[in-house]
Parts: sequence; structure tokens; C-alpha cells
Amino acid sequence: MVDLERIKAETEAYFRALDEAATQRHHFRHADEEGGLWYIEAVPDRGELVVIKQAELTSDGQLHRYSGEHLEDEHGFLTDKAIDPEEDPLEAVPAEEFLRVWTR
Repeated sequence: MVDLERIKAETEAYFRALDEAATQRHHFRHADEEGGLWYIEAVPDRGELVVIKQAELTSDGQLHRYSGEHLEDEHGFLTDKAIDPEEDPLEAVPAEEFLRVWTR
């Protein structure tokens, strides 16, 4: 039997550890087809860029945040896929822009 609570705790710990140990952070924005904006903070891990924080600012102004502290809710979840800025439709943004949305 799968211990979902253990898996969730390990996943949360992984993302928190990446966040705490990060020496290099990358910030991106992505517009979705519904008019929302996604803000992403990613850090390098084992040759990939792993998303450690993401914020969705919906077209009606709602903000949904996901990180190692809050992996998912009824609106969405922190992606578990590494990103590739060369292939994914992402726009690099300054850290200040990401933080302005994240701390809103």
C-alpha cells in the first residue's frame, strides 16, 4: 500500500531544501490561453531547472501560489516537470517582478 502522506512529506521537503540551498534562481512569466499569467521561480538541480515556486494570476485577478509549503489545492498544483526555457514558451523576468506578484 502506498503511503501518500509520506510521499507528500518527502515531496514538500525536497522543494523546501531546493529553495533553502539555492544559490542561483531564474524567474519566468507565461501567459495562458485564458488571459492568466503564470510566474515561475526555478533553480538548477541535477542539470535541470526545477520549479520551486509558481504563482498564477488569473484574468479576474485571483492569485494562486504553490511551493514546498503549499503543493496543491482545488485550483491547481506545483508542477513536477522540469522546465526548458529554450523550448517552453517562457519569458524571463526580473526577480523583483516575480517577488511583487508572489508577495501580493
